[in-house]
Formats: sequence, C-alpha cells, structure tokens
Amino acid sequence: MANDRLRDAMLSKGLTPDKLAAELKVDPKTVERWITKGRTPYAKSRHRIAAMLGESESYLWPGAYSETKAAEVSGSEIVKVYPHRSAVPGDLWDRLLEQATTYVDMLVYVGMFMTEKPNLLDSLRTKAEAGARIRLAFGDRDAPAVIQRSRDEGIGDHTISAKIDHALAHFRPLKDVPGIDVRTHGTVLYNSIFRFDDEMVVNPHVYGKIAAHAPAMHLRRLSAGDLFTTYEDSFTAVWETAEPYKWEG
Repeated sequence: MANDRLRDAMLSKGLTPDKLAAELKVDPKTVERWITKGRTPYAKSRHRIAAMLGESESYLWPGAYSETKAAEVSGSEIVKVYPHRSAVPGDLWDRLLEQATTYVDMLVYVGMFMTEKPNLLDSLRTKAEAGARIRLAFGDRDAPAVIQRSRDEGIGDHTISAKIDHALAHFRPLKDVPGIDVRTHGTVLYNSIFRFDDEMVVNPHVYGKIAAHAPAMHLRRLSAGDLFTTYEDSFTAVWETAEPYKWEG
C-alpha cells in the first residue's frame, strides 16, 4: 500500500524523491519504495525524514510503533498542565509567538484574551510577510453551537456572539495581509487550540465554566508521539469545514 502521508508531506515541502535520497545518502529507488510500496525506513532515516518534513514519525509511519510505545512517547509531549488557562504565564504565550516562524494556528470561539497583547497584530503581520502561515478560526456568531455554549456558561444566549464580533473587529486590520486567513466555524468546540510551530496550548472546554477557568495543556511535538498530532488533526478538520470570513466594508 502506498504511503500517501509521506508523499503529501514531501510535496508540501517541495521535496522530490531524488532530493530526499541525496539528503539521506540512499538510493532514490529506496525512497520510491517507501512511497509507492509503503516500506518503512530504518529508525535513523525515520528520525531525519520526520524532522525535515515537520511531521511526527507516528503520523508518517503509524505501523512503526506499538500502541504502548506511542502512548509512552505521547505522554512526554505534555510539557505542563495548568489548572486554568488563565494560569498559563504571559511570558510563555510571548515566547511561543515570538519563536514561531512557520505556523501560527488559533481555533477558538472568541479568544478575547489574545487581543490584550499590544503587539499581536504587528507580530502576526511581520510573520506572515516573512512566509509564515497564519490561520485564525473564530466561532460563527449565529451558529447553534455558539449560542448553546453561551447558554451553558450562563451568560445569556448572545453574549458569546457579541464577543466574537468584538474579537473579529480587533483582527480586521489583518484582513488583506497575504498569508493570514480568517475563517468562522459552527462546530461544537471541545477544545480551543493555539499552535505555534511544534508547540501548542490546548484549552479543553468544561461544561458550565468559561474557557479561562478550564484547564490548559502545553504540548511539544515529539517525532514518535501522536498527542500533538491528534490536536493538529482536529484543528485541520474544523478548518476545512470553516467558511472564509466576509469582512464588511
């Protein structure tokens, strides 16, 4: 069976089989077999390929690790668990954003606390101009899931919708910046996700609690783990169904 994950990851990086073979000092036919026949490279090559492609080994070669081993490694991807998102240190958010050069993804209903960072918009604009991909997904103010979430928090049917309007107004100056995409979604949001290259803060939602009072996990991708990838895939699933936001004016 062909390894389509490896093929797609190579294409996204503009990496041909010949180029990969040259980097690894192997025969190009060996790389072709990894792709077309689904052969699994030796561990040393897997490590290097995963690093070059920015993907986890468990994603590229799911069968290379036992469930027990993958679970052990995934546990190591958890850097720290905070009892509340509001307890995540401000300097951690600043470091994650400052060091990100390739990916900045945000999946929220509102994410209002991010608007409190005075240099956020300038930082995102600068990163996009340098080639980073910025994807910001907010809740659809009229979606039933958004209205239900507002009810669940006990703050009225349309309070979160109003907060979404406020947040989107804050990000409006970025609407025409190449490399920055803003979408809205109507999914039931189980977690807010903030991804900065190979680090991530996941904020699980808790019934009856506002997001700031729910726990948060700081994750760092490991090549053989799949916890980071699980949330990365969740972001992608929502993003692909979200609608590009239509700015007024």
